[in-house]
Amino acid sequence: MATEETGGFNIHPMDQFVVKPLFGGDELHWYTVTNQTLWLFLTVVVIVLLMVVSVRGRAMVPTRSQSIAEVIYGFVRKMIEDIAGQEGLKYFPYIFTLFMFILVANVIGLLPKSFTTTSHIVVTGVLAMAVFISVTVLGFVKHGLGFLKLFWIGSAPLPLRPVLLIIEVISYFVRPLSHSIRLAGNMMAGHAVIKVFAGFAGAMGLGAIAPIFAIVAVYGLETLVVCIQAYVFTILTCVYLNDALHPGH
Repeated sequence: MATEETGGFNIHPMDQFVVKPLFGGDELHWYTVTNQTLWLFLTVVVIVLLMVVSVRGRAMVPTRSQSIAEVIYGFVRKMIEDIAGQEGLKYFPYIFTLFMFILVANVIGLLPKSFTTTSHIVVTGVLAMAVFISVTVLGFVKHGLGFLKLFWIGSAPLPLRPVLLIIEVISYFVRPLSHSIRLAGNMMAGHAVIKVFAGFAGAMGLGAIAPIFAIVAVYGLETLVVCIQAYVFTILTCVYLNDALHPGH
């Protein structure tokens, strides 16, 4: 939060991330409909419109929306195939759903007066824990105790292997934390910077040329970041999936 009392204005960049009841009141319960609930619902609606409604005609000459859906489908499929191989394609529906949810949630969070659901660790944490638990269970189901080969680096010198084992175990259990914080932190930081520049632009009035140019630049950068972060989250999921399918070093 940045404040400037003498200038007669206050900038509160973190206010945009506050979860509030949608229909008034101050108390939040597990059943309370909030602004976060609304934008999560809108995210799902946009995904359904793009990936279900727009492609149901399956035209030989695709419409613009069908072309977008097909490009995204092919992009995610190739990502999985390149990292986890043909065996990884069995898990395409789950990974594709993750990518679409994060991408759409990030993009609509750039709309004025919107709420960026992926800026909250409670959302990204659930997504990351779901990935962590899924790949861990999959690894043990497919390989049994052989999945523990993931932590034992047989190619390393024997005296180093116990030390590397500890490092590998710690890094494995830190995965959901880093996976979730990376996404939430990037979303929060970019939006907060835009809010700060917008506050300066509003306070300076006609002299706000520099802040306005800064807003345009940061907004353009943030548009790129929201897409990259969806890609990063998904590609890390593919890497973790590959570890579960092929645990040997």
